[in-house]
Amino acid sequence: MKTPLSLLILSLFALTLAACNPTGETPTPEIATVPAVGTPSEGNTPPADVTALPAATATPEPRTLTLCLGAEPDSLYLYGSNMHTQRNILEAIYDGPFDTNSYGYQPVILEKIPSLADGSATLQPVTVKDGDLVVDADGNVTTLAAGIFIHPAGCQSAACASPFAGGETQMDQLTVPFTLLEGLKWSDGTPLTAHDSVYSYQLDADPATPTSKFRLERTASYTALDDRTVQWVGLPGFLDPTYQTNFWSPLPQHLWGTTPAADLLTAEPSSRQPVGWGPYILTDWQIGNTMRLEKNPHYFRAAEGLPYFDHLIIRFTGSGETISDSLLNGECDLLDIEAVQGTPFEAWRNLDQAGQLQASFTPLAVWEHADFGLVPAAYDDGYQPGVDRPDYFSDARTRRALAFCMDRTQIVNTVLLGQSEVPNTYLPSTHPLYSPNAPQYPFDPAQGIALLEEVGWRDTDGNPATPRVAQAAPNVPDGTPLAFTYLTTNSSTRQQTAQILTDSLAQCGIQLTVQPMDTNELYADGPAGPVFGRQFDMVQLAWLTGVTPPCDLYLTEQIPGEDLAKFPYRWGGTNLTGYSNPAFDTACQNALALLPGQPGYLEAHQLAQQIFAEDLPVIPLYFRLQVTASRPDFCGHVMDPTAKSDFWNLEGYNYGDDCPGE
Repeated sequence: MKTPLSLLILSLFALTLAACNPTGETPTPEIATVPAVGTPSEGNTPPADVTALPAATATPEPRTLTLCLGAEPDSLYLYGSNMHTQRNILEAIYDGPFDTNSYGYQPVILEKIPSLADGSATLQPVTVKDGDLVVDADGNVTTLAAGIFIHPAGCQSAACASPFAGGETQMDQLTVPFTLLEGLKWSDGTPLTAHDSVYSYQLDADPATPTSKFRLERTASYTALDDRTVQWVGLPGFLDPTYQTNFWSPLPQHLWGTTPAADLLTAEPSSRQPVGWGPYILTDWQIGNTMRLEKNPHYFRAAEGLPYFDHLIIRFTGSGETISDSLLNGECDLLDIEAVQGTPFEAWRNLDQAGQLQASFTPLAVWEHADFGLVPAAYDDGYQPGVDRPDYFSDARTRRALAFCMDRTQIVNTVLLGQSEVPNTYLPSTHPLYSPNAPQYPFDPAQGIALLEEVGWRDTDGNPATPRVAQAAPNVPDGTPLAFTYLTTNSSTRQQTAQILTDSLAQCGIQLTVQPMDTNELYADGPAGPVFGRQFDMVQLAWLTGVTPPCDLYLTEQIPGEDLAKFPYRWGGTNLTGYSNPAFDTACQNALALLPGQPGYLEAHQLAQQIFAEDLPVIPLYFRLQVTASRPDFCGHVMDPTAKSDFWNLEGYNYGDDCPGE
């Protein structure tokens, strides 16, 4: 059963906060010294052949790093929780196994990320027959039987899918090997092997483990070929765009192998003090207060001098307007995203500019956009001028005019402190699949007005304070004012955004009436909800983007509606605008049918973006902003839009004179 899309979009706003009182201090160790050698004097001259002892050297003071988190995890078991704060902490215990930065994948404890491009991953035809388990043309796991639509070998799109005739045929199957680095060890010194990854796979597959089984159900086999190599094989027909990540993070079979999967959810060794291979070892967890970790002597990057600290303290501080004090008074060296949430961006920027701390701003992989109600649900039985809402937006020139008349750069520069960007499509300019050839719409009221005049929206009274009116505008009754409502939430960021849009659109003779709504009311399920029921003029929404471009959000099949024959997702569709263009559908489906590393993958996704930007069913506004804060002399902390956690490179953190250039 599909999760209602309203719940998915609501999850973009839901964040968990936890408060605690930071305590504890690091004791100063005793320093051993070498007794001084007597000073030579008359009658006390040492023999010439005696080597002098070296000068005494003090043992370096142990260094401590203190991270402060806005929430405390309920478990550290890999399959026992999915809290953001858990992922942050596990970066200290498990490094990798791969990173997900810059809208791509980078190996950490793997030799490389497999790819079809270099042949390290393969897509090959295999013979299948009646009764075999396969993935059908709709992506569902099924037992093969006559009449089931499949992708025959060499077919990767809906256009070439065909019904199975019975007997035998061939389908494509993905095979992806992963090779571990040499010499990896668990923090107790035991070698880490491919068998530990297979053990993790088996735990994940156990019915008692509360994880999604989507990938598991589409896996034909996951086996260790030797101590360093594990191989994933997908079911025939499973064309997985994320095949490069089908590696299960190792778990210590030598310690947990006799414990049932159900017990591992709460067992002390797995949920409270897990053993890993990362830079630190968890030694103590005071619930509601702190965690203490020590440098891992078996860390695979120890020869590089990593990590830079002997002790790691994690404090659970909660969040709030006074959280910055914990940095200013030295209680914390770095705050995570959840800890800083209660303080406005401007406050962090001001403290940064004053040199009191270091604020790090990075766009999230969440893009805000203004959606046009192109085809409201009321049009599903046919548009009736004078009865239905005026068809303001059916002409793409009108939509482009609005884009030219929206001062989105001002939003980024003022509301987001210049730390984000105005996107042209559903991808940021830093995405490896971004299309630089997609049409762009900079703030240009003159060009917007020219397009409005061309469509038939006239300034009949010469008064810029009043909206333009329709005169022979397509599908709009003459005399209709260019005035409509803009739905949004009560978020301060969105309210500021809406005000800037209102003011800038007014320069073009467009009257925007902002209507703030309670989040639950705005995102209520269709058909009653205004957004998911397709009952709006314009609305501001947010969707996630990622490594795989989300062009499927705007496929015709994703339009929500009542009639199952016309709307296959019923009221669970994501194309809330009602946008439908066969050319875009084809371009997007062709792009999604290809896999990373296959010829044409880049070009297919770029074509879909270009059509999207030309049609402009929504106007991209900005990428949301995230911020973390640290002491002013902190270094090594790098934020990334698609990183799995705030602390993905925790082993490289440093501060003070030990930072490069200090």
